[in-house]
Amino acid sequence: MSDDPHEPDAVGRVYLVGSGPGDPDLLTVKARRLLEEADVVLHDKLPGPDVIDLIPEGRDEDVGKRAGGERTAQEYTNERLVELAREGKTVVRLKGGDPFVFGRGGEEAEHLAASGIPFEVVPGVTSAVAGPGVAGIPVTHRDHASSVTFVTGHEDPTKAESAVNWEALAATGGTLVVLMGVGRLPDYVGALRAAGMAPETPVALIERATWPDQRVAVGTLATIVEVRDREGIEPPAITVVGEVAATRERVADFLENEVNDR
Repeated sequence: MSDDPHEPDAVGRVYLVGSGPGDPDLLTVKARRLLEEADVVLHDKLPGPDVIDLIPEGRDEDVGKRAGGERTAQEYTNERLVELAREGKTVVRLKGGDPFVFGRGGEEAEHLAASGIPFEVVPGVTSAVAGPGVAGIPVTHRDHASSVTFVTGHEDPTKAESAVNWEALAATGGTLVVLMGVGRLPDYVGALRAAGMAPETPVALIERATWPDQRVAVGTLATIVEVRDREGIEPPAITVVGEVAATRERVADFLENEVNDR
């Protein structure tokens, strides 16, 4: 036991929690319980306003974008998790979707382990599957796609040492799901077409999947940039490229997920 009366007897615990795509009904039972029990919840905007509203008053810390476009540095978030845990607190790091799918959960897990902080991963429904799903688009389909690839859209496809091989992706014949890629849509659409993907390949954009203001816009590899600009599709949004994107038009009349069609 510590000799310092102000120092906790034991280090706290950090939970890396996936919040799902944004609809609070899609939170796991464990995620919801942890939000109620945590001393502090570190979050950004991606979990969505309805999920963030579930955090008890006074227990939330926003580690996302700030006024003027500034962002909280990942290094700050890493250190803040350690600091709070060393104060003996139960800490939830709340992330959109799943913490290990483009959520930097892996980086935070490694930092916590290196700092001697116990942590637990609480998986969430990944937006990469749920977003297309609520729009009536299965990411795999026996008739159209036997594989699916998830890729970040933040990276510039034209840079010299891209970690994403767009030429190889164009040749897979499966479904391509691009997260965080609305801004660079012209770049990777161009890269896929240059690699030989057919211009008539169906493409869908799902904006704010499962949120009350969800929207869906559809087109082809040749038209989707024009569709995005015309409809004003903005982040956060998911891009689905492949034959499965055309499935939506065959089920939309009976699909009861609330969406605004475009």
